[in-house]
Amino acid sequence: MRDPYSVLGVKRNADADEIKAAWRTKAKSVHPDHNLDDPSATGRFAEVGQAYDVLKDPDKRRRYDKAADMHQTIMQQRESARQAEERAKAARANAEKVMEELARANAQRAQNQSQTQAKAQSQAQSQSQAQAQTQSAGEDAEDMIERIFGSGDEAADAAREKAATQARAKAQQQAQAQQQAQAKAEARPEQNTGSTSDATETADDNAARTDAKTDTKTDTAPRPPLPMQAVELVAALVRRWRGVAPEKAPDLTAEVIVTLDDLIAQNTVPMHLADERDVRLPLEAGMTDGHVVRMKGQGIKMPSPIARGDLVVTVRVARHERFRLEGFDLHTVLAISLEDAVLGTETEVETPGGKVPVTVPAWSGSDRSISLDGLGLADGAGGRGALVVELRVVLWEKPDEKVTDLMKHMRHGLYV
Repeated sequence: MRDPYSVLGVKRNADADEIKAAWRTKAKSVHPDHNLDDPSATGRFAEVGQAYDVLKDPDKRRRYDKAADMHQTIMQQRESARQAEERAKAARANAEKVMEELARANAQRAQNQSQTQAKAQSQAQSQSQAQAQTQSAGEDAEDMIERIFGSGDEAADAAREKAATQARAKAQQQAQAQQQAQAKAEARPEQNTGSTSDATETADDNAARTDAKTDTKTDTAPRPPLPMQAVELVAALVRRWRGVAPEKAPDLTAEVIVTLDDLIAQNTVPMHLADERDVRLPLEAGMTDGHVVRMKGQGIKMPSPIARGDLVVTVRVARHERFRLEGFDLHTVLAISLEDAVLGTETEVETPGGKVPVTVPAWSGSDRSISLDGLGLADGAGGRGALVVELRVVLWEKPDEKVTDLMKHMRHGLYV
């Protein structure tokens, strides 16, 4: 059934008088007697009656409003899950791009290290140039992220500025040490070749060589292996996007189609996921068509320390041959004859648990419904929905002359 408010053309906050007036106006305009050439008039007239039957009863109206709000919430959750899936796809694509960039950086770093080792026995100036080339070629995770995706937040900029300042200070210290060593060598007399001078010069040379080796080892130290660098890059990427370390991987979304019988019996249904995994979903009280279930730790798996994501499942109820599900209420159709519609009757209606008696009041048309409370789905709060019996008036298989004559008299305003 469509939204009863839109069927009657009233707002959601309309009072009982406005609803009744709107129903009378709509019923007159779509009545089959006034629309003989319209084959859909009967259906539209029944729809108007159903909408009025829902809105005139405060309990039914409250249940419908609750179900409509829940449906709106489910649609919002579904949209959020879809957006999260799109963000996850974008993150995976960016991670692949980072891996390719990392492989190229490692190849460049290996080439620069070979050049540095070939120039290790050259003069100190050549070593300084080789070290500068090695440092410029070796990018860390944060620098590579910045080059690919742009600069990050203020904290990251401050950290890079601090690192650059420290590097300039270290270069100045090395230059000053070389100048002091050169000044000592020029001030030392040429004729003084004693054991003390030789020992001092040898010690200075050893210290200089030791400093050079230490700097070379520091700058040409081996990087972590490729898988570990990939994890660091992904973590740095997420930190740049979110500003914090990721708590868990993105969620995995899926849909499962269940039967109404499984939902009523609260069975456990199997699911086959897109990553070729099989999981089982237990159906519980409070679930209905469109219900969203979050299964902890069943989503996308990523390397440690990123925790595994969740599996977000949307429950879809398959079409049933006898019942229609709306929220936690079950709807069914009961066909009655013309005389039963006019005079009323006692009959039985089919429910998921078997047949139950139902009383059809006198003068009940196809626009009327009978609500049997407690025969719907469990709502998860200790209660159950209702079984809504929608009446449908049917004629006899063969025309009856007396009834036909009576209808003719009624159409022309002649009552017998």
